[in-house]
Amino acid sequence: MKSNDKILVISAMIAGMIGLAAMVGFVGQGNVRHVEIFWAETVEQTIVFEDIDGETQVRGIKGVKGDTNPTLLSRTSFAYILTVINNGTTFHRLYIDGFNVQTELLEPGQQDTITIYPDKEGEFTYYDKKQNLIPLGKIKIVSVVPSDGFQGIWKDLI
Repeated sequence: MKSNDKILVISAMIAGMIGLAAMVGFVGQGNVRHVEIFWAETVEQTIVFEDIDGETQVRGIKGVKGDTNPTLLSRTSFAYILTVINNGTTFHRLYIDGFNVQTELLEPGQQDTITIYPDKEGEFTYYDKKQNLIPLGKIKIVSVVPSDGFQGIWKDLI
């Protein structure tokens, strides 16, 4: 191989690598996408009111364990969408203390959806609010630490 051929091959390889890096950078910045790739983060759960032996209970059916009066769980900075279905025999209204949100007064068979945008951590009680507040369970809001916020040995694993 001649010296000029070697220089030409090396130049072509360098130009190819620079072109590939430029293309990856251009595409990686979202310049060729026809749709937005970031969706608003949400947590969606569904619970039902039930009247069992004259006692009001809530049971999770989607996104929540099916236990009686479960602890609901969500994250800060996420939209929390809660669908409430009244499978009971009387009227019910779900009220979440701390956020001061509530569903409509639900007749048996009706449902309502409420959306909360939690911005603080904590545990908040949810109630059946008919004539007075009957505590049923808790909703727990937590913050999730980004990976660059890890400490100690966990930081070394990333």
